Parts: sequence; structure tokens; C-alpha cells
Amino acid sequence: MEKRWYDVAVVGAGVSGCATARELSRYDASVLVLEALDDVCCGTSKANSAIVHAGFDAAEGTLMARLNVEGNAMFPQLSRDLDFPFEQVGSLVVCLDEGARPDLEALLDRGAANGVPGLRIVERDELRQMEPNVSDEAVCALWAPTGGICDPWGLCCALAENAAANGVEFRFDARVAAIDRDEEGLWRLRLEGGGEVVTRTVVNAAGVHADELHNMVSPRRMTIVARRGEYELLDTTAGAHVRHTVFALPTKMGKGVLVTPTTHGNLLVGPTADDIDDKDDTSTTPRGMRSVVEKSALTVKDVPFRETITSFSGLRAHRPEHEFAIGEVHGAPGFVDCAGIESPGLTASPAIGVMVAGIVRDILGLEPKEGFVATRRGFVDLDKVSPDEWNALVEGDPSYGTIVCRCRRVSEGQIRDACHRVPGARSVDGVKRRVTATMGRCQGGFCSPRVMQIICEEVEGMDMLHVSKSGPGSEYVVGLAKQPVEGGEARG
Repeated sequence: MEKRWYDVAVVGAGVSGCATARELSRYDASVLVLEALDDVCCGTSKANSAIVHAGFDAAEGTLMARLNVEGNAMFPQLSRDLDFPFEQVGSLVVCLDEGARPDLEALLDRGAANGVPGLRIVERDELRQMEPNVSDEAVCALWAPTGGICDPWGLCCALAENAAANGVEFRFDARVAAIDRDEEGLWRLRLEGGGEVVTRTVVNAAGVHADELHNMVSPRRMTIVARRGEYELLDTTAGAHVRHTVFALPTKMGKGVLVTPTTHGNLLVGPTADDIDDKDDTSTTPRGMRSVVEKSALTVKDVPFRETITSFSGLRAHRPEHEFAIGEVHGAPGFVDCAGIESPGLTASPAIGVMVAGIVRDILGLEPKEGFVATRRGFVDLDKVSPDEWNALVEGDPSYGTIVCRCRRVSEGQIRDACHRVPGARSVDGVKRRVTATMGRCQGGFCSPRVMQIICEEVEGMDMLHVSKSGPGSEYVVGLAKQPVEGGEARG
């Protein structure tokens, strides 16, 4: 039976919303997450650099700087608790001109002021030992050993699953169209297509659309600009071209692009940075792709772009103030913003979750609940299990012995597991985000039909006409070649 009202409604199932939901699940409260799209991690959180920033970039004294460093420090334990991919590979900011050394030193000083441990400048010879493919023009670099890489999909899904295991409810395809506060002080969230959610408090974690929700309840206007970043993803054959995340030292011409390994063994290059009007436009452009190639060559030589398997873009929720907006909104009791979460938002997300949940806890006077489960079992990765472990999996469930995605070595058993989780995959991209099927060299050209069949078998009420790539409007099948007729015969 649907609840009459909730203690908390979190709007947005990206990494900040899911981190907040998990932290709220530590308390004795009813929590609902509303997501406009069909799954967790469908907005800003699904398409980014997957970098765990050390914390030297944000200005000293800002909320962005503090939560970056706090979030970075939480990642090692969080990855162990929630079993998602994370590697502390370290990062390098490359200086290409001796005249720019003072700028690099200023970055070092800022990082030290922010509390980033282990920062130091490495000179040319050491830098080339660390990164043999660094540009021949490189003079020195800022080394940050606490920089890392993670699987942002894995993090977001892990947070959501752990929150759900601790009692949080998730509702998808639930876009908030209007918000009002009634005479009893309860917030009423009206959904597109009908329906209403009543809640004591609201957490606005709606990404690039967070300003729209904020402006429904406050005369103090918020502006969020969609800043598009385009990337190229190279095959695992290029994954070892760099060993660390390599940044360019920011100049008057901009920040440049980064080159980084990924936790899946690929090489990622990007992003560009273009402010756009359409908050749903994740297209890529010839100009953007040229920029990625040209700017990456400034810091890393001979990037093997012939190994590119796909390009993509993501949108960052940029505020002109370039600062996170976190807190209860003035004049709107119980409405809490978690907005403007652009880079380093992914890194800061664990700390953001703690902060936002703490604000809600204090508003409602919540008490810790007994029985909170802090851990979650991750998905099997067949590239990381021993032959004996794989054999044991097959003995327990023969479907782990049937490979569906050859590029990524993903079995039928893993795909079925992705569909069974709560919240689980309901689309091909939902499967990809959880177990990487379709994200290899052929980009699903071989395995997509079988993945679709498994989704139909495992998701209640699903059929081939409704299986989508990434939610409504992206269905693969437009009709049947043969229509069933009475008596079981098929008519062409």
C-alpha cells in the first residue's frame, strides 16, 4: 500500500541524490527517491571523467574545496564497503613552459591550503619515468598521489542498492512538474502525467534542472547552465598509454583536456567545455572531437585515437558562482538544495551525502535506526576471478558459463543479476552501467539482441517491443515482422 506521506523525498537519482539517500537510510525515516528518467545514474553522473580529484583545484575556503577533500578521503573505505571499482592511481598536472612554473606552484600552495596530502612537484626526468608518453615539451608536473579513478556507474548503483536494502524506495519515470507547500507544512510534489507525492522535506538533487525546482519555491532565483563536455573513449588496447590521470596546467586559453586510464581498462580523453541552452543535449560535434584530439596532444604524445570505440558527451550543472549550493532554502522550510554539483561533484558525493542528510536529520529531529547495513555485494567481474572461482560460480548457476558479451566477457548470469537487483536494470544501458555488457569494442553490435531477450525474461511485464536503450523513446523494436493470429499461426 502506497504511503500517505514520506519524511523525505529526494528528487534526482544521480550520485549526489543516491549518496544522500544512503546516508538518510541510517535514520528512522521514510525516504523516497524520485527520478525523472528510467534508472539511477542517467544524467550528469553517467557521463563524466570518472576522476576522484585530489582537491587542489577548488579555491581555498569554498564548500567545493572542503567537500572535495573530505569525499576523496572517504573513497577507499566506501569502495570496500560497497564493492565498486576504485583505484588510487594518482594524478599529474603537466607544465609545458618554465615561465608557467609559478602557476604550478600556486596550484601546489592551494592544494596544501585545502588539506590535500602528499602534493609535490616532480621534475622532467622523474616525470618521464612516471609517464613515458608525456609530451616532450613537459618541464615538470604537480604530483597528487591521492588522485584516483572510479566507476561512476558502479558507485551510483552501489549507493542506490545499499539505500534500497536499508528501506529507501525508488520511483522512476517520475518527473516533478510542480511543488507547493500546504497549510499543514507538507510539501506536495505533482508529477508529470499525474500523481502526487506528499513529504515533510524535499532534497533538490535534480542536476541541471535543480534551478527549476529551486525557483518553484524561492523568490531568490538560481541559475544553472548546462556545460557540455565531449569525450573520446579508446579500447582496452590503449588503456596503458598513461598510468595516471594527466591534466594540463590551466592557462589563459583554458584548462585543456585530460588523458586517463579507466577502471575498465580503457583510455578516456576529454572533455571540452561549452555552455548550451538545451539541458538535454548530449550530442557530440566534429568541432568538439577535433578539440579533444588537438588539446590532448599538448600533454600526452601519440594518443592512439585509431583505437577509439565511441564518443559521448555529458552535461555539468554549472552555476555562475562556481560553487555548490547546499542548504535549506530561505523562506521554504524543509526544502533543501543540493544543487550546482559540477566537478568535483563525483569526488565530493560521499561527503555531500553526509552533509545533506545531516541537514535533513536536524530539520526533522531524526534518530539513528537499528540494523543499518553498511555493505553491499558488487557484481561479479569475470576478468578478475580465478578459474576455480569461475568454476564455482558455474556450479552454483550454469548461466555464469554462458558468455553473452564477448568484448567485455560478460555472462548471462551477470546480466540476470543486474535485472534482479533493487533498483535493477530495465534497459540495455541499465545492464551496461551495472555489468559493462555492450560497452566493448563492438559497442553491443554482437550481444544487444541477447541482452534484450534476457531483460524480457527477467523484468516483469517487459516484452521486445518495449525494451529500450535508455528509457522511453529509445526502443529498439518498432514492430513485428510476423503478426500472431488466432490459432497460433503467424502471418507475414
